[in-house]
Amino acid sequence: MLAVVAKSADPADPLAGLYVGDWPTPPTGGGLDGIDGGDDWTTVTVRAAALNQHDLWTLRGVGPGARRMPVVLGSDAAGVDKDGNEVIIHPVIGDPAAGHGDETLDPGRTLLGDEHDGTLAERVAVPRRNLVPKPAGLSFEQASCLPGAWLTAYRMLFARSGARPGDTVLVQGAGGGVSTALIALGSAAGYRIWVTGRSAERRERALRLGAEAVFPSGARLPERVDAVMETVGEATWAHSLRSVRPGGRVVVSGATTGAMPPADLAHVFFRQLTIVGSTLGTRDELLELAAFCTAHRLAPVVDRVLPLSRAREGFQALLDGSVFGKVVLTPPS
Repeated sequence: MLAVVAKSADPADPLAGLYVGDWPTPPTGGGLDGIDGGDDWTTVTVRAAALNQHDLWTLRGVGPGARRMPVVLGSDAAGVDKDGNEVIIHPVIGDPAAGHGDETLDPGRTLLGDEHDGTLAERVAVPRRNLVPKPAGLSFEQASCLPGAWLTAYRMLFARSGARPGDTVLVQGAGGGVSTALIALGSAAGYRIWVTGRSAERRERALRLGAEAVFPSGARLPERVDAVMETVGEATWAHSLRSVRPGGRVVVSGATTGAMPPADLAHVFFRQLTIVGSTLGTRDELLELAAFCTAHRLAPVVDRVLPLSRAREGFQALLDGSVFGKVVLTPPS
């Protein structure tokens, strides 16, 4: 089968270790030899898979996937299971019981594309419990964006931010997959969504997605907000701390510009801020997200759809920062 594989890691040139070509197909029979708990696994024919910054971190040598190389990249996908059902794949492989009811808190949890081959392929092996029905109103390309960026945004807003409809929420960055999801989900739920962006064109697109107000990156805001959604990291961290009201929250799910900003602890304790980490979401939250999108007629923003064979082009767009929304790859029919 055709697959996109990280064969080696290079922090300076992450695409140097990217391989796009023939790769062994996962077994289709029961048991899935060679996979732990194989009797509880199945295979899915991938129709569309979304790229993530997580894949680039693996290619840079960061994270569990880098320790397993070679590994098929990708954690997000929509496809068809062995019974012909249209499904989306929950990417978190973990035991809810070990995480006190939340598989993302299982100390041994991992993601597709880390310890197990991922979704950037014609076929992927997954635990059966990780399959969720695809919303009928979404294309495979749109649905493939839900398990990663959109699930991350859903959990940040509705489980971690402490915000309520009518509250003001600042989204740092106007163009990423998580950011565009935060804008769409938050505005649909009745939050006042404010967005920062580095270009006028991206800020204008954020307004069209539902943002109430937009500002240049680092700009002083008219008033402090109730919560900040932080995915950028070092470049925006100081602005996030300055922008949230006393007693407010900063929810962090990523650090694309660096993960070691100055902590400014005096600012945190004096204004009694809460810093909250957030990573992906549970299978139940993915089901809730799918229902929310159906109820509000929401669809993820897809920047471009490329054939799987042109994966390198998609990754280069991520590296260049020229993407607004998600890059989606489609395997051969």
